[in-house]
Amino acid sequence: MEHPENSSEYAGLTVNSGVEQPSIVNPYLKKMRKKRQKFLNADEYVEGILKGDVSVLSQAVTLVESVLPEHQAIAQEVIEKCLPFSGNSVRVGISGVPGAGKSTSIDAFGIHLLNNYEGKLAVLAIDPSSEKTKGSILGDKTRMEKLSVHPLSFIRPSPTAGSLGGVARKTRETIILCEAAGYNHIFVETVGVGQSETACHSMVDFFLLIQLAGTGDELQGIKRGIMEIADGIAINKADGNNVDKANLAATQFRNALHLFPMPDSGVVPQVKCYSGFYELGIDEILKMIFDYIDIVKSNGYFQYRRNQQSKYWMYESINEQLRNGFYHHPDIKSLIPEMEKNVLGGKMTSFVAAHQLLTKYYDELKNR
Repeated sequence: MEHPENSSEYAGLTVNSGVEQPSIVNPYLKKMRKKRQKFLNADEYVEGILKGDVSVLSQAVTLVESVLPEHQAIAQEVIEKCLPFSGNSVRVGISGVPGAGKSTSIDAFGIHLLNNYEGKLAVLAIDPSSEKTKGSILGDKTRMEKLSVHPLSFIRPSPTAGSLGGVARKTRETIILCEAAGYNHIFVETVGVGQSETACHSMVDFFLLIQLAGTGDELQGIKRGIMEIADGIAINKADGNNVDKANLAATQFRNALHLFPMPDSGVVPQVKCYSGFYELGIDEILKMIFDYIDIVKSNGYFQYRRNQQSKYWMYESINEQLRNGFYHHPDIKSLIPEMEKNVLGGKMTSFVAAHQLLTKYYDELKNR
């Protein structure tokens, strides 16, 4: 723009055009966003995981948990390439009633384990998802103050997303990635809502049940059947005035365990007392776990259990694929609202509606 002050009649007066004003938007913001959105290919993920890169491992776990088809395709390729480097860890499942101190105990267990045993530790903490909003707090790290800053630990909170027993749908695949990254100890923390913990039991080598004394939960534990799959029971908060109650509860649990037949492992579950907050009796809990691992490795049950778990998850994967194929079929998706309306209007029973939907689905498959 030409300034009038620069005309000949204003001799001796010169006005410069000035400095161009910068944009109010950060010019580097777009570059930063592009950088964050960059996805690695399968080989780059595998290379980073095998090097023990925690950032790449976290990205790979996020990819595994994604429901997008394009993410799942890469995730499965990464898992297959990491599979030969997995299976070399001790997997421990930890469950218990809400408020039993699972996260605090894992913090104490983990620190003692890293100080007294060689290797690294990965903690897969499962957080309950809201039935209404489907969201999760994912705040287990706040109760693992020491482990969360330890250089040899990896803590990954994951939402349950409605999975059975409070175990995330992709936890087993995450275990494979963590083992490939060099983590030779894996802790899987479940929600502990009193539901069937079969899913967790079917992916770990040792299933630890954490209980509290004086809560009236002794019989509840027996009724739920969770004691039948527990490889060891730990009574938490055995400190101060609660020591006698904890010892009494331990005696009750030992007596209850005699009512069950001998486990397939050939090892009678032990009952120990400890305090996660004051870190008392932690070494005894770890010794119980590793003594069990040594016994089952020597008698062949360790590998037998791993083989059974692989077979179990093959069938679980089949069920999941069948369910997803049914609900994502375009004709079925368009027909479901109509069937729901008929059921709610009393025009059709639930069983008839389900039969018609399945018949429609099978007919579509035949006509392909």
